[in-house]
Amino acid sequence: MLGRTGTFSGRCRFELQQCRSLSSPPSPPSHPELHGLHYPAASGSRKYRMGQEAGQISSAQINRILKANEYSHTFPRGPASHGVLGFHSNVLPSNHPGEDRRSSATCLPGRGGVLFGVFDGHAGAACAHAVSQRLFYYIAVAALPLRTLAELERAVEEERAVPPLLEWHKHPQDHSCPDGGATSFHSLRNYWQERLEGEDEEDEEDDQDGGRLSSALVNAFRRLDYDLSVEAQVHLSASSSRRVSLPGEASSPLRVALSGCTACVAHVSNGVLHVANLGDSRAVLGVQDPDGRWSAVSLTNDHNAQNPDELQRILGEHPPSERRTAVRHDRLLGLLLPFRAFGDVRFKWSADMLSQIYETRPDVLSVVNEAARTLPPHYLTPPYLSARPEVTRHHITPSDKFLVLATDGLWELMHRQTVVQLVGEQLTGLQQQRPIIPGVGVTLGGLQRLLLERKGRVLSVLEDLNAATHLLRHALGDDGYGAVALNRLTKMLSLPADLARRYRDDITVTVVHLNEPDL
Repeated sequence: MLGRTGTFSGRCRFELQQCRSLSSPPSPPSHPELHGLHYPAASGSRKYRMGQEAGQISSAQINRILKANEYSHTFPRGPASHGVLGFHSNVLPSNHPGEDRRSSATCLPGRGGVLFGVFDGHAGAACAHAVSQRLFYYIAVAALPLRTLAELERAVEEERAVPPLLEWHKHPQDHSCPDGGATSFHSLRNYWQERLEGEDEEDEEDDQDGGRLSSALVNAFRRLDYDLSVEAQVHLSASSSRRVSLPGEASSPLRVALSGCTACVAHVSNGVLHVANLGDSRAVLGVQDPDGRWSAVSLTNDHNAQNPDELQRILGEHPPSERRTAVRHDRLLGLLLPFRAFGDVRFKWSADMLSQIYETRPDVLSVVNEAARTLPPHYLTPPYLSARPEVTRHHITPSDKFLVLATDGLWELMHRQTVVQLVGEQLTGLQQQRPIIPGVGVTLGGLQRLLLERKGRVLSVLEDLNAATHLLRHALGDDGYGAVALNRLTKMLSLPADLARRYRDDITVTVVHLNEPDL
């Protein structure tokens, strides 16, 4: 425990209590290459049948629910924004407590950049929570030039003020510090020390093809996953000697490692966008064509059984004798939907290690999700699960207007083109919508339906200033014609907590504004 309080220069302040913080305070909210990607349409993996299970709530209650976690931030124009105008974000839980997390921050030292991420947890929220708070620090350390890391290390050794790595942009309800902060800082410091000790490490020479940042993203993801695993093993060793496990803070490292999460992270720096994806969350670019129409460009692949390349990767990493067991019912070992994720050490550790925990430490397992308490079937040649992200690089053009990052809860309900269309129309306020000109064969009833559809879209645009909230409203209340059916939206939001999970997943959305739309 590092119990000293220090001050950053200028706008930044930090406290060294349980951990050494390397961030500046969050700013208050303000209101105001790509071919060959596997990207299926909305999966429809849940069946949405509305019966008498939901009560009725008022329009004011609907808005309170939808807007409870919305957040908007506008960046000041200039080099520090790296070409990002601002972003809108929102989270709508289904699980109780919710298992999704989100993060956004500005990288301060080195070449800088702006980071955005959505994280979809499973078997509990512990892993998603830890990753959402720690991954951006690892990315900053992986991308920083060695001379900056050396200055950072000297400041820590000499107990001087440590320059911040990140400036967070957080909703007031978002968690601001991970559990076990001293351990987190120790692991992060070990990482930058190993970078400094690497003899063949390249320094900060400019890379024309962006390969260095792509490698930094991959290294950061894999190193954090490695550290989560090591921290859990250290905790197990220490608790075994005491034979005591507290359900709260003492078991946090194991709870993090036995749960899991997917991650989709975007890094924007000087007009270049990198997206690192792990699992089945998605990133979609909203592109405005010269004629004003909107196009959706996929920047991620789903890492699951619906992606043939990913399926073949899994099967190729294990003996032919496991072709029928490595993936069963479209799930890893018949259990896990995503084929890449943080945590989930029960798909990574050796069978001997897992068996020892399951047989000798029921006190430790009692604090984790029930699904993570038993050895997976046909567990023969681990690891089965990877934390290596797939990275896509894209030069931002004037026609690239926004980027949508979202967990799979959104994509199960909406196709990417619908998502981009809704955000694009919300940004332009429908100012450029073409007039309705009846064609041959259009009936009076058909014309009336078109007019009602337009009216519904206009009202919806006026309802939400936050693009992420706008998407949530349409995802839950879509009437099939592009408008929101209030009755359906009311029912979806009225479901009791124990029933809501049957109809939808947690949904987290971040919309990053890159260029002003053409009006």
